[in-house]
Amino acid sequence: MDTNGIDDVQVGASSRISKTLSEADVYMYAGISGDFSPNHIDEVYMKAGRYGQRIAHGTLLMGFMSAASARLYLGRTVSLGYDRVRFTAPVFFGDTITTEYTIKQIDRDKRRIYADVCCTNQHGQVVGAALNIRAFVG
Repeated sequence: MDTNGIDDVQVGASSRISKTLSEADVYMYAGISGDFSPNHIDEVYMKAGRYGQRIAHGTLLMGFMSAASARLYLGRTVSLGYDRVRFTAPVFFGDTITTEYTIKQIDRDKRRIYADVCCTNQHGQVVGAALNIRAFVG
């Protein structure tokens, strides 16, 4: 029997992870995702643009959001997805991204949990945010 159920979940419960992004991280993600946009892999191209350097994939931040979610064990749940996903500032190679996952609402009738997810860089600037929806399946 699953000892963690929806009745054990508390609004405000949270988890946090941090990761410094390397060039290798971005290149491996490009290979896995197939997203070889010059924004991520072409230094010369990006030097001529607004940011002046390559940027990480926004969807790489989604992986951090998923990892932070997994660190907060809530029982037998699955992610139903992310709503209102925003990439609000560029993430550069060498940036340290901290992702915080915080339970904001519990719908006991639907057996759903809603959490705010926020990624910030080492300067405290928000670089990504979303709302995650998890459902109890056990």
